[in-house]
Amino acid sequence: MPSFDTVCEADWVEVKNAVDNTAKEIATRFDFKGTAAAIEYKDKDKAVHLLGDAEFQLAQIEDILRNKMTKRSVDVRFLDVGDIEKMGGDTVRRIIKIRNGIDSELAKKIQRLVKDSKIKVQAAIQGETVRVTGTKRDDLQAVMALIRKDVADRPLTFNNFRD
Repeated sequence: MPSFDTVCEADWVEVKNAVDNTAKEIATRFDFKGTAAAIEYKDKDKAVHLLGDAEFQLAQIEDILRNKMTKRSVDVRFLDVGDIEKMGGDTVRRIIKIRNGIDSELAKKIQRLVKDSKIKVQAAIQGETVRVTGTKRDDLQAVMALIRKDVADRPLTFNNFRD
């Protein structure tokens, strides 16, 4: 039976490259000289830490990061921007988590969407993916279009297409 998996996975190599390029630009820009402006990628929590002297500086760093990610074909919808935290002195920090996997709420929403569509396919939640199986390839393609249209706030991709 034909099937495909719906996943939400960022390309970690490209994310790390975008963070490294942002760090290089911060080091060379004149308006960041002599400030606490910095960016680093924490691999264990899959998050990007932004440091700066003020909120507007964090906004500039975040803008540079978004531009670098776009140039590297990484969807910026993967970014889950946290609140600004005060640190010692005048330094502020913002943690941006990189979304990975489909959480249970979104998986249930996708499953309900597929069931309510009355297309003859089945959706099954398998960990952080949603597998959709059906008898016709056209039905699966219709479900892909339906998911793309209704779940626009997450960068979902479809892989493991079996015929």
